[in-house]
Amino acid sequence: MTEVKDVVVVGAGFAGLAALYKMRALGLSVAGIEQAPDVGGVWYHNNYPGARCDVESVDYSYSFSDALQVEWEWTEKYAAQPEILAYLRHVAERFDLRPLIRFNTRVLSASREAEDRRWLVETDAGDVISCEYLVMASGSLSAPKDPDFAGLQDFKGEWYQTSFWPKDPVKFEGKRVGLIGTGSSGVQSGPKIAETAEHLTVFQRTPVFTIPARNGPMDQEKFTAVKARYPEYREEAKTFRIGSPLYSTGRPTTDFTPDELRQVLAARWEAGGPALSGSFTDAGRVLEANNKVVAFVHERIREIVKDPETAELLCPKDHPIGARRICIDTDYYATYNRENVTLVDVRTHPIERITAAGIKTTEKEYPLDMIVFAIGFDAVTGAMTRINITNKEGLSIADKWRDGAGTYLGLMTAGFPNLFIVTGPGSPSVLVNMVAAIEHDVHWIGDTISYLRKNHLQRIEATAEAEDEWTDHVAEIGSGLLLSKANSWYMGSNIAGKKRFLVAYPLGMPPYRQKVEEIVADGYRGFVLS
Repeated sequence: MTEVKDVVVVGAGFAGLAALYKMRALGLSVAGIEQAPDVGGVWYHNNYPGARCDVESVDYSYSFSDALQVEWEWTEKYAAQPEILAYLRHVAERFDLRPLIRFNTRVLSASREAEDRRWLVETDAGDVISCEYLVMASGSLSAPKDPDFAGLQDFKGEWYQTSFWPKDPVKFEGKRVGLIGTGSSGVQSGPKIAETAEHLTVFQRTPVFTIPARNGPMDQEKFTAVKARYPEYREEAKTFRIGSPLYSTGRPTTDFTPDELRQVLAARWEAGGPALSGSFTDAGRVLEANNKVVAFVHERIREIVKDPETAELLCPKDHPIGARRICIDTDYYATYNRENVTLVDVRTHPIERITAAGIKTTEKEYPLDMIVFAIGFDAVTGAMTRINITNKEGLSIADKWRDGAGTYLGLMTAGFPNLFIVTGPGSPSVLVNMVAAIEHDVHWIGDTISYLRKNHLQRIEATAEAEDEWTDHVAEIGSGLLLSKANSWYMGSNIAGKKRFLVAYPLGMPPYRQKVEEIVADGYRGFVLS
């Protein structure tokens, strides 16, 4: 039997909960669908050792409820996974969102009904839901990359993936552990694993730029001051590129003498957090300026890591700083000073296969009891292309996006009316504070649905022309930035066969927000409303 709802929301992480809250507040009947047994999205699944946010807790939170902002107490500057999950569970319970969500349920397909007025959503639980609006709140980093290493099925030990970590504790004591991947998950989990493992062997293909987090207990005086003026604080945060405070000198590197430049970088390094590469206005565009920041970080790595050969392997030399995601860490580089930690360069000696006893590179075989895969995601597009979403002509999102994910503003894609995307490709998404980006998109979607209903309109669809124009615009901006010069998941380069394109709008929240507001004020320019 087919159910009828106004809206179906796919996902129950930060985006899904915000969308459910907004849609219900509009008086719409809504069904949420979540494949996990609980809320949280990536913060449910990614409970690996050391998992932590790289945006400060005061910013990585919802702003839609003044009461929620005041009542919730963050305990650390950068919240760890358990605290973030507890926060999302609190939100779901406080606002009674759980009854709206079907847990342990996966969307198999979403297709337009024959008359092209509604979406038909089918799940693996046997649900068939007809809805007027489909909101994809399925996450930008929620489709894990599969560990497709030859021989994995032969391995006799334990293996785990950071993106689907077990809920029962994993014991590293007395075990020889291999860690594949040195992105954020590897940077966070490696030091924790090394604390108790008999030996940790890190298999690194591409070294990462990572800055000390300088994490610690929440500064309660600062937190209290923010709470006292949270609404004003949020408005001020909107003026920053990433949607939360990230202070720059506002000047290019050429304005500083070498000593002055070093003083600024040293102060940023000691303060910790992600602000170091954004300290100067030219570091993201001019390679010579970027190289000055790179040289400083290389010096810090060589100071921390005692073995010169290991230090050199940890110094990224094939991409500008910021062209791949910068990590923030706790004792990452210092971990390589431990006697029970070994770094293996698999760019020079690639992994040939996984054997019954461990990992074999072109140089030697490493005997292991456990392998941890920290190999990342099919970012921004993967969560949608893995669902069979088809329009009335039978064209799927996966096929449409095969040669690059075209969208209009990252919010809709041409040919798929009434299908809304939260932090989709072509929006600021992964290049900014995700919660700020999510709230912007959810508010826009809610306001747009309200506009349609108020004006007795049934559908909205992006035009192909507007989509092409926006997609070209994002690519053109990206081509002038160092961001596009590296092979990274920002460019889709981590997924075999994925078209290389910049997945996110790179100029940040203020110009994006202004552009969206201008388009709405101009009668939803670039959309067809009917």
